[in-house]
Amino acid sequence: MKTTPASAKSAQNTSNFDVIIAGAGPVGLFLAGELALAGCSVLLLEKAAQPHSPLKRPPFGVRGLNAPSVEALDRRGLLQELALHKRLKNPHQNAVQGAQRQVGHFAGIPFHEGDVDASRWPYRLPSSTATSLMTELEELEAALVRRAEALGAVIERGQTIAAVQQTADGVTVHTEGRAWQGQWLVGCDGARSAVRKAGGFDFAGTEPEFTGYTAHLDLTGAEQLRPGRNLTATGMYLQSQPGYVVVQDFDGGAFHNSGQPATREHVQAVLRRVSETDVTVSALHLATTWTDRARQATAYRHGRVLLAGDAAHIHSPLGGQGLNLGLGDALNLGWKLAATVRGQAPAGLLDSYHAERHPLGAQVLDWSRAQVALMKPDPAARALQAIVRDLMATRDGATHFAGRVWGVSTRYDLGSDHPLVGRSAPNFAFEDGTTLGELMRNGRGLLLDFGDNAALARVASAYPIKYLPGRATDQLNLSAALVRPDGVVAWATDHAPNSDDLHRAAARWFVGVAGPQPLPVLPNPVA
Repeated sequence: MKTTPASAKSAQNTSNFDVIIAGAGPVGLFLAGELALAGCSVLLLEKAAQPHSPLKRPPFGVRGLNAPSVEALDRRGLLQELALHKRLKNPHQNAVQGAQRQVGHFAGIPFHEGDVDASRWPYRLPSSTATSLMTELEELEAALVRRAEALGAVIERGQTIAAVQQTADGVTVHTEGRAWQGQWLVGCDGARSAVRKAGGFDFAGTEPEFTGYTAHLDLTGAEQLRPGRNLTATGMYLQSQPGYVVVQDFDGGAFHNSGQPATREHVQAVLRRVSETDVTVSALHLATTWTDRARQATAYRHGRVLLAGDAAHIHSPLGGQGLNLGLGDALNLGWKLAATVRGQAPAGLLDSYHAERHPLGAQVLDWSRAQVALMKPDPAARALQAIVRDLMATRDGATHFAGRVWGVSTRYDLGSDHPLVGRSAPNFAFEDGTTLGELMRNGRGLLLDFGDNAALARVASAYPIKYLPGRATDQLNLSAALVRPDGVVAWATDHAPNSDDLHRAAARWFVGVAGPQPLPVLPNPVA
């Protein structure tokens, strides 16, 4: 990380940034890149003095990316920066049951590749990116830092937010004797968000059922522990590789909330009780605790202050959907806030961030709560788990759960009956060899015209979108489609396109221009 000279820091203290982002984790960094890509001046304020942490290194720092996250990174040229997925494309590749390959789970109950009917998602092309990939958190953050800084974002570390003030014209963020000015502030500063607290957001939800432990340790008698996820009479434990265990102790979150350190003796006692063995923890190298507390901000925006990622919603890490949900927030918010900053946002555009992302956040929280309900060590949960296990073993059941876990069934309600509208655009491959993902690197909206219709070209010229006539190798019977900067299809038709319908759809997401305007030449998003 490059150090900002003292003279530059002094100048930055009095600068008025378009957007200040609190938190330089993956969500804040990705959002910073999106805003900077659109020409906004961006400042990230990070509490930690150093970006490195043992919890970000494998295996603690290994995360699963679902289909929307993989597509988002691909569309910004970031997927090629990540190396782990090139070595391990299936996060469950070692979990094989008979001839069936496990491709996901719900509450520890697996679903298998052969049971999933991919034909239920007809708009996912064979050329589309993977349904899930693994990444290392340190590697992902490093790629996002390079992109944000290459596009001009400023990252200031070791800055703890003490107070936030907002007026009708902007926000002031106070950190340890400094005042930072911005037009907008976005809290991406995690579950204990200082921005959320300072902004007066309501954070409603449910209290935890368990304390979870993730530990790197040396074990004596480790052969007593069964591999994989194991539900017991007192909780659940997971042993995915030697020397690492995850334990869920249904204590109502008491130990995590106590603030006590997870000592070797305590972790051993919990592991013995939950695993029903006399395994010995001979050395404890690292341990962290967590809970299934599930809370969500009732609003994602108060005036000029917005929330994204864990600042907006928290839940247990079961299923690993937290990072994916946060990256989706950043992708959805980035282009909308940038258009608002530039004065090029139609009425209601920024409000659509809450309207689209809040329901998805609520779904993920309920998804997490449902898993906890199945894992509770009581007879009712065991009975319900048996029923769900039977359902997941069916083709319809496995397909439903796969669609949710992989994110391929995600859809915004944009008021259209067309099955593609509101979904992530397929990664069309065009005759010249380019793909849709490659064409979205500059973060602009696209109009795909598979029929070379002159009327559509005229409509496109009235908005800041790129008109792309031409053929694709598989057009899915589409005649035309309007794709938002976040890759979501805003309008589509299988028939002769109606230019008035397209005009109404474009006006909902983009401000019209007087005539054709060239798109700005942007720097390479990755240094």
